[in-house]
Amino acid sequence: EVKLVESGGGLVQAGGSLRLSCTASGFTLKTRAMQWFRQAPGKEREALMCISDRDGISNYHHSVEGRFNISSDDAKNTVYLQINNLKPEDTAVYYCAAPTFWYCSSYDYMMVTWGQGTQVTVSS
Repeated sequence: EVKLVESGGGLVQAGGSLRLSCTASGFTLKTRAMQWFRQAPGKEREALMCISDRDGISNYHHSVEGRFNISSDDAKNTVYLQINNLKPEDTAVYYCAAPTFWYCSSYDYMMVTWGQGTQVTVSS
């Protein structure tokens, strides 16, 4: 079974940090791009970052530049999203997702596998 499981969300004060994890099963990371999205209450889901063997790291959201970083551990089949200097506007459900192919795309409709989401809440 192809599956993604996220963890690492929580409640944090503004200025704090979190590391979100996304562990894949049923496929290996090298065969697919791995992407992070988020969805805030009342807003559309937005693409954040992507990592793939072909494209390296892609950043899709200007507000995360310099604060978010994506990485992967092939041995653990896990992708991480390190979030630093958190702001209240970062409050959202964060999802990892994967397409069937191994290059990055910012379009959520191209993702075929989604994790369950992990809530990040930032207090001011």
